[in-house]
Amino acid sequence: MPLFEFEGKRPTVHPDAFVAPTATLIGDVTVEKGASIWYGAVLRADICTIVVGEGANIQDNSVLHAAPGTSLVVGRNSTVGHGCVVHCAEVGEQALIGNGSTLLDGARIGPRTLVAAGSVVTPGTEIPGGMVAAGIPARPTKPIEGTSSEFWVEQNPPYYQELAQRHRAGAPELEAD
Repeated sequence: MPLFEFEGKRPTVHPDAFVAPTATLIGDVTVEKGASIWYGAVLRADICTIVVGEGANIQDNSVLHAAPGTSLVVGRNSTVGHGCVVHCAEVGEQALIGNGSTLLDGARIGPRTLVAAGSVVTPGTEIPGGMVAAGIPARPTKPIEGTSSEFWVEQNPPYYQELAQRHRAGAPELEAD
């Protein structure tokens, strides 16, 4: 896995975390126990701090970064879906950021919130916990409780934790024929 030190700051990865061999971590990045960083993801903490909480997953081709001198915290058991741009302050515990979404400077996503695929959370926006948010710009649309979205918020983290262990154990790089 490509890990890069930047100006004396280097990534810290818990031994029980999974970082795909094509993911890139730069600078002040912390990946906690049971978290997973998937193929092609880039976490660039050259001018900021990034913390990926225990059991969280950052899926393929997502990019995480934040404004100078700030922190981006992805809470425990959260999901950042495929191809997201996360340039915000916080993704709350057990939140799910849908594929292709964009979260901009200073945005905060509450716990157990689902941001629908393709949504754009504008700078400084706070989406409260326990909601489904959607649109451009993203706005809360309904409580998550009792919706099909609640299933994904609850089931995605343990599924990706188990899948990460399978990739760690059985996805060796092959030589081209």
